[in-house]
Amino acid sequence: MKTVLVTGANGQLGKSIHRIAKDYPELKFVFTDVAELDITNIDDVNAFFSSNKTDYCINCAAYTAVDKAEEEVDKAYLLNAIAVKHLAEACKTSAAVLIHISTDFVFDGTKRTPYTEEDTPNPLSVYGKSKLKGEQYLQGILERHFIVRTSWLYSEYGNNFVKTMFRLAETRDEISVVNDQIGSPTYAGDLASFLLEIINKPSKDYGIYHYSNEGSISWYDFAVEIFKQHKRAVRVVPIPTNAYPIAAKRPAYTAMDLTKAKITFGNTIPLWKQRII
Repeated sequence: MKTVLVTGANGQLGKSIHRIAKDYPELKFVFTDVAELDITNIDDVNAFFSSNKTDYCINCAAYTAVDKAEEEVDKAYLLNAIAVKHLAEACKTSAAVLIHISTDFVFDGTKRTPYTEEDTPNPLSVYGKSKLKGEQYLQGILERHFIVRTSWLYSEYGNNFVKTMFRLAETRDEISVVNDQIGSPTYAGDLASFLLEIINKPSKDYGIYHYSNEGSISWYDFAVEIFKQHKRAVRVVPIPTNAYPIAAKRPAYTAMDLTKAKITFGNTIPLWKQRII
């Protein structure tokens, strides 16, 4: 029986993996968050891997406060880069495979066709730069790895765009949403299934993969469809990014090409409209 360590287990993706873990009885899961394993502490990481058999590690832990990262640079790099380095070194020593979650924000958004895994990253924000550095550490240390870049993650858990829309709709009948940032929503439940299928296969096709739900839209389009499907009478007003004050620069276009993931793993990826919760 393979043992799968899941870090960042209290986040959206970690909880989504936990929910479907019962469907994989051939896998033994160990769910940890900072209270059980501080991945920013090299001694903690080494001690954990020394005393716990680990065949796969899915690293869901991340610093995701995009705007706050512009001020908390060290904290962002510690969790998004240095911690990944610690895990990569521990996985190498333990002969474990590391599946690391990265982001569409490693790109600058200047393309107008979906980004492939071969496109050159050029992040605009501290968040994106710290996530890219984590990718680079992993690639330089551990051969047996998967880097899965995803985008616009949402779920039944934690804080996300879908939940924010419903929260705002409780007190407003009109909501302004940017319409000039284009990307692809990702339902965390679908991403969780994709990650576990990598392990279940098991695959040795290591490297970078892009995963989101099918289709590219603006945040405005996403909001309109959320309220439409839930039959909520909320007026959504399109606004440009520059009308909404934010600290971190966002890429204007981050739709990702999913071809590699679909061909390698034989996945059918649902359209984003089919996965609104």
